[in-house]
Amino acid sequence: AESPHLQDAQMLVIDVGTNAEMSLGNRRGLLCASSPTGPAFEGAQITHGQRAAPGAIERVRIDPLSLEPRIRVIGHEAWIEGAENEPLPPSARATGICGSGIIEVVAELYLAGALRPDGRFEESFAARSPRVRFAGRSGEYVLVSAEQSATGAPIVVTQSDVRAIQLAKAALYAGVKLLMARTDTRAVDRIVLAGAFGSYIDPRHAMILGMIPDCALDRVHAVGNAAGDGARIALLNLSQRAEAERLARWTRHVQTATDPSFQDEFVGAIALPHATDAFPHLDNILSARPATPAETGARADRRRRTQS
Repeated sequence: AESPHLQDAQMLVIDVGTNAEMSLGNRRGLLCASSPTGPAFEGAQITHGQRAAPGAIERVRIDPLSLEPRIRVIGHEAWIEGAENEPLPPSARATGICGSGIIEVVAELYLAGALRPDGRFEESFAARSPRVRFAGRSGEYVLVSAEQSATGAPIVVTQSDVRAIQLAKAALYAGVKLLMARTDTRAVDRIVLAGAFGSYIDPRHAMILGMIPDCALDRVHAVGNAAGDGARIALLNLSQRAEAERLARWTRHVQTATDPSFQDEFVGAIALPHATDAFPHLDNILSARPATPAETGARADRRRRTQS
């Protein structure tokens, strides 16, 4: 449906789900792979995760100074201020967080400095806002208060939730890096996010999180159910059906599970957004992020080691 085999640009297509199916290439060649991301992107394994249904938080913005959130809830058109004291209508009361919402809240917490690059909550932020709280060394962020939720209990993002998203996005990114290595690709020219869930992912937050490699944001697009579109094309057009069969034979499959480089790529991709890979198209955004005390101390340690 997206015809990467007809493009000159190096095009990455990703269908995000429990398994992330992906292809990379252009008219000179096409590689495909599947990476085991698990169900976290779909709201499973998340403390207050749920499917994208009325009541689910689908969009999140966090003020970097006050740490107060603004959210969008499926079934309610207006943004909801986290500190609002007025009673909320039933349609604005959240019941949980869906996949797009958990991606955005983790990325927003990282931009605010409340999350370190290793994914841990910054302890000093508990003194700045009651929304960041700790039980021992495990932190969490209160996204919706008990008074504003539909369940009567607060909706929180826990340390284990952040970790589940880190593991999922690392598996996806590691799969992409294997395809890039096989094609000697330093940077992709265009990224297509496919699938029902892919249509709701904000490209900016996905890149801040490190789900997808660096690319100009205006060259990252969601296209909806591309698999369904391709199936309809094949059903309705005999020549395109034959073309699909030819492409299936022409495309080379990369087995991520047995590739010896997968584990190394996976470990590097756990950090936010990545342990070593650069994201020059996000430089203006990431440079404005405040360094946490732990990061400042780590930088000083590196400088001392270098000088010694």
